[in-house]
Amino acid sequence: MGKIGVKKVLDLVPELLKVPYSRIWTYYDKEADVLYINFKKPSHADDSELTDDDIIIRYEKGKIVGITILNASKRKKRVGCRVSTCKNLIGILSL
Repeated sequence: MGKIGVKKVLDLVPELLKVPYSRIWTYYDKEADVLYINFKKPSHADDSELTDDDIIIRYEKGKIVGITILNASKRKKRVGCRVSTCKNLIGILSL
């Protein structure tokens, strides 16, 4: 990873610090264009919710354990979802 790659990661730091989880695991499936974000390992989701913006919020016993972002590479730089969805998602993550 060159200087440009490091800069992109560093640009994420302020947003990552807002997430109320101390550990975050990610995996990007390039072929499927799906970004998986997990807040618990192992996680065993027993429920999920599909938002209007093709984001799947995964729950285990009522707590969020992960987020799956469909069509990840096609998302705009801003945050990747509608403002209302992002505000709701941030609110849910803060629970």
